[in-house]
Amino acid sequence: MPRGREHHVRRDQAAGLRALVHRRNAAGLSIAVTSGKGGVGKSNIAVNLSIALSREGWRVVLVDADLGLANADLLMNLKPRYTLSHVLQGLRSVEEVCVKGPEGVRLIPGASGLHELADLSEFERQNLIVQLRKLDANTDIAVFDCGAGLSRNVMSFALAADRIMVITTPEPPALTDAYATIKALVQEGRRYGIGLFVNRVESRSQAEAVHRRVAEVGRKFLDYSVANFGYMLQDSNVELAVREQVPFVLRYPGCSASACIESAACALVRSPRARRARGGWLSRVAGLFV
Repeated sequence: MPRGREHHVRRDQAAGLRALVHRRNAAGLSIAVTSGKGGVGKSNIAVNLSIALSREGWRVVLVDADLGLANADLLMNLKPRYTLSHVLQGLRSVEEVCVKGPEGVRLIPGASGLHELADLSEFERQNLIVQLRKLDANTDIAVFDCGAGLSRNVMSFALAADRIMVITTPEPPALTDAYATIKALVQEGRRYGIGLFVNRVESRSQAEAVHRRVAEVGRKFLDYSVANFGYMLQDSNVELAVREQVPFVLRYPGCSASACIESAACALVRSPRARRARGGWLSRVAGLFV
């Protein structure tokens, strides 16, 4: 074989092996999207991140765990007939509750009644475990759209995930609340997989400066290095897409916000394998309430 051709073959083989490793790294991955305060674009990022991951060929489930403020269905212009509360009551299976969204993303709609997860009856608890385990086998990546703040439910869902994406904006109040969230997670014993995502920045350099500031405080006071999970540029197309109830990665695929989300999605699945808890992500979530 000519030397030049042999070089290309080896390069293609290496690329194929890297792709295989990346897929193995991401299979079974769970990502919790949370924030220290509301109004930072958390749910919109969770929805568009899920779609970006699905477009890469992953089987994605988006769990709307923003208790009391569930709105992922609205952002995708979906009208679910059932929610997770129907599963808890034993009225519907989790497959019946799942709604097929854009690009094949499956949504498990949330409901205000989910605040009762901490007080499940024995029947509801066992039914939840059985139902959630049904999705484990056919899900590559799960994205939790968690609530904002430090409630027990938010912390429980976040701690069950492999990676925790804390959304913030450059404004001081948002940064203070984001750090408080990171601090609470670390104090709960979480020592891996926590990263910052900075929304509505004017430039990449501004996003890097924000992350650097939070990371320095984390290292100094928490002895923890906060990862950089990306950023999203200020983009008027995002608000337009929300009004139209179409995710911006679909409505405005060429905009700067879409490019940022796609970059973050690729980085999440191609980064070194995060330490995982034993068992599938859905089983772990169910186990939190046993």
